[in-house]
This record gives sequence, C-alpha cells and structure tokens, in this order.
Amino acid sequence: MATFYDQIGANRRNSVLLAVAVVLILGVLGAAIGFAVTGVLEAALLGAGLAVTVGLSASLISYFAGDSLVLTVSGAKEVTGQDHPQLLNVVREIALAANVPMPRVYLIDDTAPNAFATGRDPAHASVAITIGLLQKLDREELQGVMAHELSHVRNYDIRFSLMVGVMVGSIALLADFFLRFSFWGGGRRSRRDSDTGSSGLGIVIFIVAIVLAILAPIVSRLVQMAVSRQREFLADVSGVELTRNPYGLARALAKISLDTEPLEVANRATQHLYFENPIKAATGSSRSLFSTHPAAIDRINRLRELSGLPPVASAEAVLGGPPRAG
Repeated sequence: MATFYDQIGANRRNSVLLAVAVVLILGVLGAAIGFAVTGVLEAALLGAGLAVTVGLSASLISYFAGDSLVLTVSGAKEVTGQDHPQLLNVVREIALAANVPMPRVYLIDDTAPNAFATGRDPAHASVAITIGLLQKLDREELQGVMAHELSHVRNYDIRFSLMVGVMVGSIALLADFFLRFSFWGGGRRSRRDSDTGSSGLGIVIFIVAIVLAILAPIVSRLVQMAVSRQREFLADVSGVELTRNPYGLARALAKISLDTEPLEVANRATQHLYFENPIKAATGSSRSLFSTHPAAIDRINRLRELSGLPPVASAEAVLGGPPRAG
C-alpha cells in the first residue's frame, strides 16, 4: 500500500520532470527557429538561450502581480474580524499544522462550492472560499479543502504552476510569430542559399522548425495540464498528512464534484487554481489530456487507498461510506 510520503515523492518528481520538459520544448523551438531564419549554428544557440530567458523573465515578472489580479477578477472580498469565525478558525488551525503563516482569507459571493489559493510564497498567500462552500460543507469537509489549499501554499504550487503557465504561453507566442514570419516570406533566405549551391540542410531545418512551431504549443499545453494534475494529487495527499483524516477531504470532493451549480466568476484563465474544476468537473470515466484537474473519482480513490479502503465506482458512494472521524 502506498504511503503519504511515497505519493508525495512520486508527484514531486513527476512535476519537476514535466516542468523541465516545458523548458526543453521552449529551448528546442527557439534553436530551430534561430537556425531556420539565419542558417547559422550560433544563431540556433542564441535563439534557444533567448527563448528560455524571455520565458523565465516573463514568469518572474507576472507572478508578482498575479495574485491580486486573480482575486479582483474573482470578486473576492477579504474576511476580517469575526465575520466568519469558523472559517477563520479552520484556516488558522490548518496553517499551524502546515507551519505556514496565516494567509489572508477572502470570500467570493457565489453559491457554487469551491475554493482556491494564490500568492507567490507562504508569506504572501491568500485563500478564497465561495459562500457555497461554507453553506454546503460541514466542518470536517471544510478542513479537508483548506488543508488541500494550504498544501498548495506550502508546496509553492501557485508559483510553480504560474511559471509553467507563462512559459507555455511564451511557446505559443513564439510559434505564432515564426509561422506568421514564414507565411510573409521569412523563409526566402534559406531558399536563396539553396539556389546558390548551399546544402539542403537549411531547407530541411526550416521545414522542421515549421513542424515544431505547429506541434510545440500543443505538446507544451499537454505538459502543462499534466503538471496541474500532478500538483492536485500532491495537494490531496499533503492535505491528508495535515489533517490525518482522508474522509473529510474525500466527502468534500464528492459533494463539490456532484454539485451542478456553475461558478459564475470562474473562467478558463483561472480554472486551474480552484479546488475542483469549476468549468467542467472531471468526473467522467474518460480522462481528458487537456483537463486541468484529475477526475474527482480518481482523487477520491487515491485517498481511499491511503486508508486501506477499496476503490469506489462513483462519488455518490463516498457520501454513504465510511463513518466520520472523531
């Protein structure tokens, strides 16, 4: 049976490997474009270096203001004083268990149950919870969700996901630029070299660069979604490590995934941040490669595996399953 630490270690390794894959895709695309445009090996090396540098720089610049933008777009209002004492108490106790500073707590005026964490590091973190989450979950289930979100904070998942996301966007922009450049005649230099007796290698590399420019955004997007799913699994396991109660988190997953009310403030740019995908719940038997979250039933069954329980076929089975802890 897999332990907490086995799953945590495996997910961290997989996430790092996937992030490295995004960097390599960006570098290879930059190198291919550099050589295809100039026909010079040094330009290929320069193209790779520039592509990776620009991608990393954009990531570093954007993450400083990203949390404020997400909270504003989501219509989140900060909770202060004793407006919601149970919520603040739960967040405080989970923060203590996670050994992270108390995050700022925000409330979203939406009755669909969901939550997300944001911020560049534990010292600058925030958690946002919908009104629906407070209304539809009991205290144990709320603890499970908060433990999941603060695990994202403790594991630096928000920073990690944002940097990978911006680099994926850089790949798409670079590929689009090169394809437009080629369409408007940017490949004429290589064709002239071929006409004057130069090796046909330039033409081959140019064609390869065009193929890469078409495929790289798709492949990098797939990698980004795989990173996101790995981090969700990791946050689930880390959350159970904090609460020592997999049942509360499993029931929260079941309730939220079965809730059909749409989260109106969510959009495709922010969907990956939420506890459960607010755009399209991943509860089907078919798992999409482009999904930002693992299927809820897969997450539930991983939690059951940690408890030595057999898997279930549906989220509904969890709500009538094991007794509540304590």
